[in-house]
Amino acid sequence: MDKNKQLVLWFKDLGIKDVPLAGGKNAALGEMFSNLMPLGVNVPNGFALTAFAYRHFFEKTGLDKKIKEILSDLNTKNIKDLQRKGLLCRKAILSAELPEDLKKEIISNYSEMEKMYEKGVAVAVRSSATAEDLPNASFAGQQETFLNVSGSKELLIAVKKCIASLFTDRAISYRADQGFSHYDTALSVGIQKMVHSDLGSSGVIFTLDTESGFNKVVVINSIFGLGEMIVQGRVIPDEFIVFKPTLEKGFKSIIAQNLGVKNEKMIYHGKEGTKVVKVSEKDQNRFSLTNEEVLKYADWAVKIEKHFSQKKGKYQAMDIEWAKDGKTGELFIVQARPETIYSSKPQNIYEEFKLNKPGKLLLTGISVGKKIGSGKVNIIKDAKNITQFNKGEVLVTKMTDPDWEPIMKIASAIITDEGGRTSHAAIVSRELGIPCIVGSEKATKILKKGMEVTVDCASSEVGHVYDGKLPFESIQHKLDQIPKTKTKIMVNIGSPDEAFKESYLPVSGVGLGRLEFIIASHIKVHPNALINYEKLKTSYDPEIKKIVKEIDKLSAGYDTKTGFYVDELAEGIAKIGAAFWPNKVIIRFSDFKTNEYSKLLGGSLYEPHEENPM
Repeated sequence: MDKNKQLVLWFKDLGIKDVPLAGGKNAALGEMFSNLMPLGVNVPNGFALTAFAYRHFFEKTGLDKKIKEILSDLNTKNIKDLQRKGLLCRKAILSAELPEDLKKEIISNYSEMEKMYEKGVAVAVRSSATAEDLPNASFAGQQETFLNVSGSKELLIAVKKCIASLFTDRAISYRADQGFSHYDTALSVGIQKMVHSDLGSSGVIFTLDTESGFNKVVVINSIFGLGEMIVQGRVIPDEFIVFKPTLEKGFKSIIAQNLGVKNEKMIYHGKEGTKVVKVSEKDQNRFSLTNEEVLKYADWAVKIEKHFSQKKGKYQAMDIEWAKDGKTGELFIVQARPETIYSSKPQNIYEEFKLNKPGKLLLTGISVGKKIGSGKVNIIKDAKNITQFNKGEVLVTKMTDPDWEPIMKIASAIITDEGGRTSHAAIVSRELGIPCIVGSEKATKILKKGMEVTVDCASSEVGHVYDGKLPFESIQHKLDQIPKTKTKIMVNIGSPDEAFKESYLPVSGVGLGRLEFIIASHIKVHPNALINYEKLKTSYDPEIKKIVKEIDKLSAGYDTKTGFYVDELAEGIAKIGAAFWPNKVIIRFSDFKTNEYSKLLGGSLYEPHEENPM
């Protein structure tokens, strides 16, 4: 039978060439199921309703004509009109009956899955649009996913909801702005065996550093429970960075690990689908993956990247979703798509943003995108109020989701209370090229509507919000136009956080990396305060109690305080070494200057006051 005329295809029958038939997600799942499972990469089984099934549904019910009529005079800049038309489209789809032959196919194939696993097997119902996961457009979170769907009756409802999500306000707006037709785009629905990550952990993997595009590392983000909490930005995930060149030689190449803020997790909850619960203090203070699991996922990520690069005929970084089953302890890959931001950027341009004068610091958070922006603050706490936002303002909110996309693209900068580097706000702002600060914790409380601020994401991994509109400049250096010199040029590195970005410079390694800078930026605690931690813990002095509390916060996840110091120092050096590999990196030992060490946490307890220790 002609594959293009089939209503349903299993993952084993799909490959990456089938994007027009099964969309980006399902085609990639099929590709991995057939080609990477033999290499040890674990992918949960499933099947997909094809684009043919979607068009069959629309033609049989007259939805194709009805939706064309609704969207005929669409203006995405008119938010109220967009909301009204989007609602009309979704209502039309949800009230239409699936054709009988399509219903039978869904139920029959779900029964096959029940035979493989168990009666009423729980599945994830995911949308996979035929225009998504392209090199210049990620369609991040544009359509819906329905988790923990059990039984054929619930499955049929979830399928219709999935199809209707092709016409959410944000999806309509995104397609219009990216130049895609609403009528040529079709939706494939993936039905995949659920992984019990509600009892385990889940997250995302990028096969490059998402802030600099440095592609010799695998970056793994991890949380407890279902991965939706990362996308929603409700928690800050654990982060692991693995160096590819030495991983492939068999070394345990984790060069950095940072404990996140995982105070909540999403779990399955009967027929209601999911619910959010608190994470115990013990689990908050431990990593959600073991080192062995991190290395296994990094190995799989490299295999996936190599396979898809081979298919494409050129290097292709990947954006991968994973889940660990808490019942069986098994690790799975549940999705893979091309990375879309750095894949389309020219690699020969090194851009610097610089503030011309300092300002009064109001707030800090995690910086996303190495840029600077300024404008009037507009605090929008609910997506239903997005019509109150004006072009060029700084969007301040608790967290964004795909419903916010229509106003994100007109913001001069974005600041959120919650989220990490892989939250929705971070992904979309990177794609739009807008400076963004996530995880600020209190932006909606500290900043006031109408005040002018400058958002600086260019200085470091910490983003800064300053009072007022500060002057700044953007400088572009064309690296391929820098003349070659007979003398070998090496660079001096201060903070390890800058190393990946600086690796693009035409240099022959690092001439000087100072340990004091690594200690100040990475560890932040005086070594004696860590050595004498147990003694400090017994003190009644309020200032020392404050120091102990801050040490506990910084060193969470480590068995010993001295172990924290040693590991963080090693990681700082490793990041610099990895960035400039295989060139030489010269690191200078610390000379313990009193004026520098006194500024560290607990430094005042051990260092005399000296302006100049010489």
